[in-house]
Amino acid sequence: MDKAMALFAFLVFAAFLGILVWYVAEIDLAMVIGLTIVLLGYDFATSARGGRNGD
Repeated sequence: MDKAMALFAFLVFAAFLGILVWYVAEIDLAMVIGLTIVLLGYDFATSARGGRNGD
């Protein structure tokens, strides 16, 4: 259940940032948000696997 909730939160956050990029339409903002989504995805993947702190 925790993984499903984390995935849902990731998708909602990514959707919010996607809407922000769509309406603002600045390349600098899109690059920062792209990096943010990549870092968030990496954190989600390592947390879901239990790779952090030996969990």
